[in-house]
Amino acid sequence: MKKRIAVLPGDGIGKEVTKGAIEVLQAVGERFGHQFYFQYGLIGGEAIDAVGSPLPNETIEMCKQSDAVLLGAVGGPKWEHQPAHLRPERGLLKIRKELNLYANLRPTSYYPSLAESSPLRKEVIEGVDMVMVRELTGGLYFGKPSKRTRKNGEDEVVDTLYYKRAEMERVIKLAFQLAEKRKGKVTSVDKANVLESSRMWREVAESVAKEYSDVDLEHMLVDNAAMQMIKNPKRFDVVVTENMFGDILSDEASVLTGSLGMLPSASLSEDGLYLYEPIHGSAPDIEGENTANPLAMILSAAMMLRLSFGMHEEAEAVEQAVNQVLDAGYRTKDIMTFGKKAASTKEMVEEVKATLMDNEAIMHIMSAYA
Repeated sequence: MKKRIAVLPGDGIGKEVTKGAIEVLQAVGERFGHQFYFQYGLIGGEAIDAVGSPLPNETIEMCKQSDAVLLGAVGGPKWEHQPAHLRPERGLLKIRKELNLYANLRPTSYYPSLAESSPLRKEVIEGVDMVMVRELTGGLYFGKPSKRTRKNGEDEVVDTLYYKRAEMERVIKLAFQLAEKRKGKVTSVDKANVLESSRMWREVAESVAKEYSDVDLEHMLVDNAAMQMIKNPKRFDVVVTENMFGDILSDEASVLTGSLGMLPSASLSEDGLYLYEPIHGSAPDIEGENTANPLAMILSAAMMLRLSFGMHEEAEAVEQAVNQVLDAGYRTKDIMTFGKKAASTKEMVEEVKATLMDNEAIMHIMSAYA
């Protein structure tokens, strides 16, 4: 296969982990006979510095001409005092709107070799396998008005939580479709005891559930969901919720694996152009130190292989290589525990690549004796 990939490294460690994922994809191409073409674009603070916009039109057009998009991370203290429209995060929000990326999938899986990295007891996290489905283009992050004013000598501020029923319906349907292929359970998270938007969300979930008789639906208030995710995370299969709740809960779920550096994500559109990114931020405090964990970005690339390109064997090969490297004891700083092998960003990438290619050699040997 030949595939064109738009690469947006962004800011901070985004550049470092993206470079690692590209190298792994090149190894995949070598092993399986594919050709990946990479085009690079600006986003976030880097784009502000270069062209005065957090998301240039050239980047948008490049993405629309590609088969998939890989995004590193955006933001940093350098741009914290910029006007609202010139903050790096505006580039992130804008690309979601421009590409109609309405749903973000964030899987959280238990890694036996990383049990010691989690602050939770092994018996609590053992066997965890959930997917967070977050609505991505509505809610408080996009509602208008969103502004600060001054009235009668006092500052006032308003943010608007706005949804159309259709926006709720499409992301909830996606959650049910995922659950059909998994354990058959959807947990819909809201704040229906307080918010009118959540009461409508719950109504829509009930309506959609009638179309999926083989999937169980449970409702859960967001504060309880936050508690249950730590207390009893194995109860969850597919969790679906609105934009802000999903942002918070999916970051909380990262504690189950021990680090944000382990969680990939995929943002889906109705038009088929998907964007893939790790859920961690730009981590400017460790930029350039060669200590960032590249595995979330590499696993995001694996999601791209599976979801955008239909390369299931290739995706499994990457995921298997990551697991083998972790089982061998290699650890970046964020997941380091006593007795393990400290690895830099570059060393972790090299180990994944080497394992990926070694597995190919093993497969050749096995087939020769079959």
